[in-house]
Amino acid sequence: MPGPSPGGSPEREAGTGGRQRGPGRGRRVRFRLPPTAIALPSVREEEHLFYRRLEALAAPGPGSFGPLFAAEGWSDLTEDRLLRKLVVRDGQDGLRPRPGQEVSVKVLGALEDGGLVERDPRLTFVPGYGDVVQALELGVPTMQPGEVAFFLAAFPYGYGSPGREPDVPPEAPLLFEVTLLEVREGLDPQPLPAAARLLLGAQRRERGNFHFARGDFPAALRSYRLALRALDGPAAAPPGPQEEEELREQRVKCFNNCAAVEMKLQRVEEALAACEAALSISPDNGRALLRRGQVGPGPPRVDPRLTARYRPLLSSQLLAQQGRDAEAALVLRRALELDPASEVVHAELSRLVKRRSAPAPAAPQEPPHGPMPPPSSGDPAPPAAEGAA
Repeated sequence: MPGPSPGGSPEREAGTGGRQRGPGRGRRVRFRLPPTAIALPSVREEEHLFYRRLEALAAPGPGSFGPLFAAEGWSDLTEDRLLRKLVVRDGQDGLRPRPGQEVSVKVLGALEDGGLVERDPRLTFVPGYGDVVQALELGVPTMQPGEVAFFLAAFPYGYGSPGREPDVPPEAPLLFEVTLLEVREGLDPQPLPAAARLLLGAQRRERGNFHFARGDFPAALRSYRLALRALDGPAAAPPGPQEEEELREQRVKCFNNCAAVEMKLQRVEEALAACEAALSISPDNGRALLRRGQVGPGPPRVDPRLTARYRPLLSSQLLAQQGRDAEAALVLRRALELDPASEVVHAELSRLVKRRSAPAPAAPQEPPHGPMPPPSSGDPAPPAAEGAA
């Protein structure tokens, strides 16, 4: 009888004795039993190297990254010293990535307790597009091909105050080990099927939502515009009816999000243009109608270049800020017809009605003994009107 196989599992033979039956009569069949246990490495070799380097910097544990923010040998990438770089291995004599170029990196990222929360053997992105955390957005352009570097990131340059469920706690600092694998020129947008455009657009919009939640409004706006670029990109084939409807819904969401960001940035014309774009696609969109009323006094002036960027119509919260209360009230009533249960629209309309019904301030009367002299430079200034910016 044959001995055990080289893998440690015995081989058994059938057909060596007795009468053969069935269609396989006369054939010798060899069965190899599966091994009872497979020896696999518990941690990959690259992770072993990463943890050895990490332990050389700081012993894992709460607050272990704190001393590194003041340690010697690191370079500060931001003025607040909350994003720092330490070169582990020098790169080749290549040029650093330029704006618009695409990069591929290998990334490992850990928390203070040593928990591995990022592991990507080949992450590809274009710096400045907002597809990755700020630590990588700002750090990778400082590298050369082949370089290995640590990036120590406080939470504003990682996953912000909210963190990332379920693995990154709120306000958690992170330590990334990054290897720059390749730098190449950015490619022109390639025709994509509708499903791929929807997926890419949703990913970039979610990235924008992440930036919005952490208060980084310029980064959020950049992500929303990139989402629109993906949704409006060249198509590999005409979308079906359902896909066309989904593309339309995603565009409206992105335009509404652009309007919300522009309002946070107090850019009235841009916010109006974004609302116009949303309503040009979906005239009865409740969120766009609600925003159609809060901007500030003065006649609305929408630069045609902005409407070309965002595409046309108007919103509710912006009109009220422009002093066009009557138009804002009409828009809000239209929104209520579409969604009678909306508490937000009810509250906005109630606030607008109260403001319109408030009595106008009485004109100041001239004192009987002549005009009052102008206040001296030491007199306190009169209080600003309620609601003034």
